[in-house]
Amino acid sequence: MHVFDKNIDICNLLSEVVSEGIIVVNEDQLIVSINEKAAYLFKYTHHELLGKPLSELIPEKVKKIHNGHFAKYCKNIKKEKMTGGRCVDGLRKTGEVFPLNVTFNPFFVYQNTYILVLVNDLSERIEIEKSLDIKSKALDSTQNGIVISDALGEDYPIIYVNRAFSKLTGYSESDALNRNCRFLQNDDNDQRGIKIMRNAIRTGKKCQVQVRNYKKDGTLFWNEISINPVRNHEGKITHFVGIQNDITKRVKAEEEIRHFLKIFDDSLNEIYVFDAKTLRFSHVNYGAQKNTGYALRELRKITFKEIISGITEDRLQEILDPLYINNQKKITFETLFRRKDGTTYPVEVHLQSSSLGGRVVAVVIALDISERKNYTQKLEKTVAQRTQELKEALLKEKELNELKTKFLSMVSHEFKTPLSAILTSATLVGKYCDSDQQEKRKKHLSSISKGVHHLTGILNDFLSIERLEQGKEIYRLTDFSLSKVVNQVVYNANMLLKTGQKINYPMNIEEEIVHQDEKIISLVLTNLLHNAIKYSPEDTEIDIQINFDEDKLRLSVIDRGIGIPEKDQKHIFERYFRADNVLITQGTGIGLNIVKYHVENLGGDINFKSIENKGSTFTVTFPIKSDKE
Repeated sequence: MHVFDKNIDICNLLSEVVSEGIIVVNEDQLIVSINEKAAYLFKYTHHELLGKPLSELIPEKVKKIHNGHFAKYCKNIKKEKMTGGRCVDGLRKTGEVFPLNVTFNPFFVYQNTYILVLVNDLSERIEIEKSLDIKSKALDSTQNGIVISDALGEDYPIIYVNRAFSKLTGYSESDALNRNCRFLQNDDNDQRGIKIMRNAIRTGKKCQVQVRNYKKDGTLFWNEISINPVRNHEGKITHFVGIQNDITKRVKAEEEIRHFLKIFDDSLNEIYVFDAKTLRFSHVNYGAQKNTGYALRELRKITFKEIISGITEDRLQEILDPLYINNQKKITFETLFRRKDGTTYPVEVHLQSSSLGGRVVAVVIALDISERKNYTQKLEKTVAQRTQELKEALLKEKELNELKTKFLSMVSHEFKTPLSAILTSATLVGKYCDSDQQEKRKKHLSSISKGVHHLTGILNDFLSIERLEQGKEIYRLTDFSLSKVVNQVVYNANMLLKTGQKINYPMNIEEEIVHQDEKIISLVLTNLLHNAIKYSPEDTEIDIQINFDEDKLRLSVIDRGIGIPEKDQKHIFERYFRADNVLITQGTGIGLNIVKYHVENLGGDINFKSIENKGSTFTVTFPIKSDKE
């Protein structure tokens, strides 16, 4: 100690120069000098430690190890004059063990060896490191990617990334350090979120944005980034902390929701969502708004029952009850919806229960079935029409069969009688050759002539019917003298008059010129006149009346004959029909049918009045100038 005391100035100098705790020991590990800082670290006074062994400052559990290391060090001291710092445990006067950083530095004074021990308390540093380690582990354990960039460095270089960042992006720590975060954008930098983020960094503000980023392998992902500036004690921004979150699934889900909402809104069908209790609408698509004429805000002020027409509130409740009481999955029914303007339209309603925000709601899909209803009505009308046509066709076929039967029966009768008369008269004519038998001969010749005339008339009627049915009848309208036609018809009819019968006809029509089909006028008048003769008894008169009414010609044939029974009058113009009171009289039953066809085809009409056993009046009206021209 005396030797070292001579050099006290050197020790004091060392104590003043260094900031660490200084302990000087000799080769026997006795403390020969100690500065105030070292004494303070160990909670001793300076004088309490002088001359004490160094082992006083070492915990018991490591003294043996320490003594071994120190002895070894002293043996090799000439070879290794200085050692690096070591982390060891120190023992305070209080018994507290604390970490130290120890550095041995040998030096020689007057041929004596001393060890300068520099000591630093590592407690605070270890605590800081421990805290930093905890924080680092915490950052590494988080699911969010964390990036710290240097706000004071050029182009804001990254100085830290956690494991979650690497997992999220595929970039390792070494890939990311010292780079700007924009490398994650992969040239996709024209994004609204990026512009917001750049402006926030420039102005030193917080922000949260959603941007498209790209992983190391090029895969796109949606990144939700929160940027937070870090300021020092002077308020200057030193760092930016970015917290990243992969929201790709959420964005896709939102896109799907938007897609379904677009489908919901764009659907041509009407879709309504209303509260099960209040029946108030919460969601209504565009199709419903368009069809009903209500805006969304208007629909949200009314209830489902207010757009249904023709269903009472009680009935509506009966419809809805199975959904909520019996848990029926779906209800379908047809009703009418009422528009804003009061009009209604038919709909097919598909209604089912669901939940929305913890509430029980009803979802209605309504199909406007106006077209379907119209189509159904048209179809029903068409079916009814076709059914009626089929019935009429069947009835017509039946009538045709009946007509066929009547025709065959009529032909058999109408042809058989005159042919028999012709055959008989022809046979007898040959027998009356003498001059005194000429009257009988003339009588039979007349009978033959009448028979042939009758058969010719029947054949002409048949031919006329065929032409009318096939539309082959051609009408020729000309100007002709009416008196000429009347005189010719009357002249021909006179040969058919019965004994005492007389035809009265107007004589004052010599100047009347008519524009019509001359042949048809003659045929009509002839048919009506022959019927009057046939069905009138002997010694009766038949009148022909002719009148002009502006542009119409009216012909009437009046007889005092047997008349037509009232029950048969509605059938008188039907083909092959013959009244009960004329069945024994020759006739085909087609004459009046032909007359009616011709008259109506020329724009005229025919009617009659008849009283049984008193006579009949048939009146035909023709336009003087027909539209058939």
